[in-house]
Amino acid sequence: MLKSSITCIFICIAAFSFSQEDIKESLKIYLDCNRCDDTYIKQNLGNVQFVRDQNLGDVHLFFIIQRNGSGGDYYEIDFIGKNDFEAIDYKLSFSTDTNMTSDDVRKRTLEYIKIGLVRFWIEKNTLNDIKVEVPGPISEEEEKKEVEDPWDYWVFGLSVSGYFNGQETSDYSSLNSNVSVKRVTEKNKFSLRVGLGETKQTFTYEDEDIVSINSNKFLNIYDVISINNHWSYGVFGSLGKSTFGNYDSYWSLKPAIEYNFFKYDESAKKQVTLSYRNGVRYNDYIGLTVFAKNHELLWEHSLLLGGSVRQSWGNINGEVSFEQFLHDTTLNAFGFYLGLNIRVFKGFSFNVGGNYRITRNQINIEAGGVTIQELLLQQQQLQSGYNYWFNVGLNYSFGSIYNTIVNPRFNF
Repeated sequence: MLKSSITCIFICIAAFSFSQEDIKESLKIYLDCNRCDDTYIKQNLGNVQFVRDQNLGDVHLFFIIQRNGSGGDYYEIDFIGKNDFEAIDYKLSFSTDTNMTSDDVRKRTLEYIKIGLVRFWIEKNTLNDIKVEVPGPISEEEEKKEVEDPWDYWVFGLSVSGYFNGQETSDYSSLNSNVSVKRVTEKNKFSLRVGLGETKQTFTYEDEDIVSINSNKFLNIYDVISINNHWSYGVFGSLGKSTFGNYDSYWSLKPAIEYNFFKYDESAKKQVTLSYRNGVRYNDYIGLTVFAKNHELLWEHSLLLGGSVRQSWGNINGEVSFEQFLHDTTLNAFGFYLGLNIRVFKGFSFNVGGNYRITRNQINIEAGGVTIQELLLQQQQLQSGYNYWFNVGLNYSFGSIYNTIVNPRFNF
């Protein structure tokens, strides 16, 4: 009996050892992408093991995703070698467009991950079951054909959306629609957006209906010209109306200039910009304001210093802003924002974020105050000297380094 037990134990240890060796033979990768379909990639990428921390992997797949001019996204994948692969470090990039479904995007992402991992598989000598397919040679006629864009980089968008909920004593509805026109090239960035929206809340109390309706309309036109890899200038125009903001109508026109302390083509990983705007604004109010104005023409300017850093160890975003009316310099606003997400050590990450804004420029507030009904239903903007939000979090994980298995049962 004892002999049989010892034999069984040795068999289990041997089986466990072989299974560990199989795991170790696979390339260990850490997927660092907050907008990828992790489940799809894990289910369709073989010959690898996914690990839970960047310091545990052979390859760190670091994604940087930015909006492109066609309304899609520009993906840059940095394949960062770790441990025995530290000498390998390169990038692959691709773009998506608005015609691609989410399934098309995740398939394209997986294709480029596979292409980028080939060099690591070669180095690790784990090429079993790896297949590479390339297209055949291109004919001279096809090679001479130039890619033509009949739209000349112009992109048009239409959207309509609605949201509804309710219960026996209350109903809520929100309707929004907008039209957009964009054109983005290396030298010029143009955007036109028109929209309108309405929210309606109905509360029933003692057989009486209390109804709140807020509506807004807007037209925004922005045009930015590139001067060089550090400087750009532009013009920002807008007009519209808002019942919540006490605007029967408004319009503004502001020229602007911006300087980037780094090169613009490095903005995906790091940038620090300083921008200045100065222009005119006209307001026509629904009700008399706290400054006894029905309408007014104003000059205002603003200064904004913002920056961001995104590296494999985490990301930092920050912004400091100042706005001021020139007819009365005491009417101003300061804004401060900071967001931080850093991996401190293996398995441990720290994040903190916050925004604080001092507002002394609310010239649009309607005189006479608000009723308790208007306050609870948020029918009007209220005067406030400041507003803020803050969040903080810690995350620590330990245990098995592998997380390749996908089990969708009961959806948790």
